[in-house]
Amino acid sequence: MSFRNEPILELRRPPARESLLEALRGLDARLPLEVPILVGADRGAASGLDSTDPGAPERLVARAGAATEADAAAAVGAAQRGFGEWSARSAAERAETLRRAAAILRERRLELAALQVRECAKPWPEADGDVCEAIDFLEYYALEALDLDAGRPLVQVPGERNTMRYAPRGVAAVIAPWNFPLAIPCGMTAAALAAGNAAVLKPAEQSPASAGALVDALHEAGVPGDALSLLPGYGEAGAALVRDPRVHVIAFTGSSAVGLDILRAAAETPEGQGHVKRVVSEMGGKNCVIVDADADLDEVVPELVYSAFGYAGQKCSAAARVLVHEAAADTLLQRLTGAVSVLDVGQADRFATEVPPVIEREAQERVLRYAAMAEPVAQVDSVPAEGWFCPPTLVADLPDESPVLSDEVFGPLLALTRVRSVEEACDIVDALPFALTGGLFSRSPATV
Repeated sequence: MSFRNEPILELRRPPARESLLEALRGLDARLPLEVPILVGADRGAASGLDSTDPGAPERLVARAGAATEADAAAAVGAAQRGFGEWSARSAAERAETLRRAAAILRERRLELAALQVRECAKPWPEADGDVCEAIDFLEYYALEALDLDAGRPLVQVPGERNTMRYAPRGVAAVIAPWNFPLAIPCGMTAAALAAGNAAVLKPAEQSPASAGALVDALHEAGVPGDALSLLPGYGEAGAALVRDPRVHVIAFTGSSAVGLDILRAAAETPEGQGHVKRVVSEMGGKNCVIVDADADLDEVVPELVYSAFGYAGQKCSAAARVLVHEAAADTLLQRLTGAVSVLDVGQADRFATEVPPVIEREAQERVLRYAAMAEPVAQVDSVPAEGWFCPPTLVADLPDESPVLSDEVFGPLLALTRVRSVEEACDIVDALPFALTGGLFSRSPATV
C-alpha cells in the first residue's frame, strides 16, 4: 500500500463552495461547542476557557475546560496505564486504528474546515488544506508504523545473529499551536500513537474545539481512553507536562521563547527519573526569499505575496523578508507595492478573502507595533472595524538594526532589503537567529 495525499476541494466549483457554506451554517447552529478536559474515561469541566471568532470576537465558538497541574498529573498517570494496553497491540492493529481515524476525519472534513474558519479565522482554502493534512498524517503514520515494526537489517558477523527492532518509549506530551489547529496536533499525536506510545495532548488555548474533534475521532477509531488524554487550557498544564518525570517524549510547535524553556526543563533529570527526555521542537522562523537579478518577476510577485500575506502571515514558514538583487529591486518594489495595496482583507468565511484577521487582540497589537517601526511603502487603506484585523504592510530599506528585520512578527508584514549579490543575501540569512524555510528565485542553474 502506497501513500497518497488527500485531494483538496476545488473551490472554483460552485457545489464545493455551497457544501462548505452549508457545513458552516450547520456548525453555527450548534455554537458554542463544549470541549471538556478528558483524562482517561473521566470527562472534566468544559468551563474556564472561551474560544471566540477572531473576525467577530463576540461570537463564542467553544467553551472549554482550563486544565490545571493536577489535571496534567492525572493525565500522565492515565497515560502510564494506557501505555501498557496500547503498546501491546500489534503495529497492524495500531495502523488500522489510525486509518479508521482518518476515515472519520474524511467523513467530517466539511464540518472540520468550517470549525477552523470560525475558531481560527482560517480562510476556506487553508482550512480545507489543514483537514486534508491531518488525514494525510494519519494515513502516512499508519504506514510508518508497519515499516518501523519490520526493524532494520544489520550486518551479520559470522558466528553472530544480530537483529534490531524499535520499541515505544512511553508517555508523549504533545503541545500544539493554533495556526494549524488540526494538522499539527494530529501529526504529533499520530506519530506518537503509531509508534506505540500513549499521548497527552495540550492544544493552544485559542483552538480547543479543533483539538477536541481530533481526540474524539481517535477515541472513536479505537484508541483507548487512557492512551490519549486532552488538556485544553492555558500554559499551566503544558508546563506541568514538560516537568513531569513520567513523561518520556515532548513534541512541541510554537514560539522560540517557549521552546527554549521546554528544552531547558527537559534537560533536567531529577532523581527517580529513569530516562532522558527526548524533545521534538519546532520554534518558528524569520524566513527570507532571495530574488536574483535574473528572476522572473511574473513568478516572484504572486508567490511572494501569497507566502507573506496568506492567512495573514500566521505561519512559521511564511515569507517575512525579501532579499532582492539591487538590479531588480526598484522594479520588484514597484510591483509588490501594487500587489499589496489591492489585497482583499476580510472575514475568513468569504471565499474572496486573501488576508483574514489575526488570531487575537494581543497578536493585532504586536503586528501594529512592528508596522509602526517603519514607514510603509504599501499598505491596504482600510480593514474591517470588527475583529482583529491588521492591514497588510510592505516596508523597505530599513536599517540593519531594525527589529522588523530580525524578530518573528507572525503577521502580515513583509520587509524588502536590497543586496549586491546572492552571496550577500546568504550571509544575511546565516546571521539571523532562525533557520526554518527559505526561497530562491533565479533562472541560473549555477546559482540554484
